[in-house]
Amino acid sequence: MADVHDKRTRSYNMSKIRSKDTKPEMIVRKYLFAKGFRYRLHDKKLPGKPDLVLPKYSTVIFVHGCFWHGHEGCKYFVVPKTRTDWWLNKINRNKELDRQNFLELKKMQWEIITVFECELKNGKAEATLGNLTKQLKESGNTNN
Repeated sequence: MADVHDKRTRSYNMSKIRSKDTKPEMIVRKYLFAKGFRYRLHDKKLPGKPDLVLPKYSTVIFVHGCFWHGHEGCKYFVVPKTRTDWWLNKINRNKELDRQNFLELKKMQWEIITVFECELKNGKAEATLGNLTKQLKESGNTNN
């Protein structure tokens, strides 16, 4: 099935999709900062360039979009009806890269937390963010 948009419209739409500073990422960042956690952003030296790096806790946080990372069983992950094979290849490649990056980070002794965008919607944000701080405090040396 052909794309429903012409090349110019599709190109414009895709150019508006960000990989950094997304709304879900900003929610996590603002919450953690307000709770006194300090972090680095998108560290290129680490596999997968984690969204947040908290060296004090030996923890990295990835904030994933449900669609782009193929969040199974999530209502926000719907396989497109056009160019289905292309999209599935792209999403499966993202999932494979995630697995590889997580293995490398584990070898480097990093704790990994993944937050999916759906966990920050529809009244779930408070519980998700509370659990996030709990996980961080359990990760090690806390002075919070």
